[in-house]
Amino acid sequence: MPGARSDRKGKTESAVGHTQKTPLKGLRFETIEEAQTHLDRWDANWADKRIHGTTKRQVAAMFEEERPHLLPLPIEPFRYYQHSERTVRLDGHVEVEGAYYAAPPGMIGARLPVQWDGERVRLLDRTTGQLMREHLVQHRGGYRTPEADKPTKTPQTTLQLLARAHHGGRQIGALCVEIHRCDGEIGVKRILGVLSLARKHGGPTVDAACAAALDMGVPTYRFVRRYIERRIAPQLALRQIDPLIRELTQYRDLINHMTKETE
Repeated sequence: MPGARSDRKGKTESAVGHTQKTPLKGLRFETIEEAQTHLDRWDANWADKRIHGTTKRQVAAMFEEERPHLLPLPIEPFRYYQHSERTVRLDGHVEVEGAYYAAPPGMIGARLPVQWDGERVRLLDRTTGQLMREHLVQHRGGYRTPEADKPTKTPQTTLQLLARAHHGGRQIGALCVEIHRCDGEIGVKRILGVLSLARKHGGPTVDAACAAALDMGVPTYRFVRRYIERRIAPQLALRQIDPLIRELTQYRDLINHMTKETE
């Protein structure tokens, strides 16, 4: 804190223990408002009127002298961050609680200190501790990338990847182009996922799934994967695999025998 004095730290913090041991000791309150009312009354009737042990002056009188010099409280409350370290991925982002945040360019593979709460994610310099990037929290699976970090031209490696997608199938190529149009370089990983599905399940199967994704307006790798999983899911069939389960003909014969005895 600017202007703080280390030689006063102990004296300042001792006031917390003094408050706990003096006006609050042995008392219980049903609500926080009730406790606050008790402390306000104690401040007005005792704490403010006492003579300070070091200055030998009344506390309330000293506070009135200092009041004009006090700054207003900040509008935003003090923020409490979680702390950890993250490695910058190949796409230039770090992962925090399932979302991805851009690090400064040229830091792929670096380990960065990261702070985050419910509203912001902060990336710090490992050596100096200075703030390098601050992002608003993104939903799980989402990306935060400044416009300045996005390439102005499509990298040659991405163009080659899109060409591979077109060779895999017409609809596969169209879907991968749409993924890149929507997600930019972040979508490269998803394009690789589509090509991986084509190697695993065959080009025609994945091409049909991509056609369905485009027709339905959901050009995503996730849709294609789930579409294929549902199409190739094995059909469950009833099979007699337990020796305790008898043939149906035995039940038929038993019923016929019992019917004749009844007659």
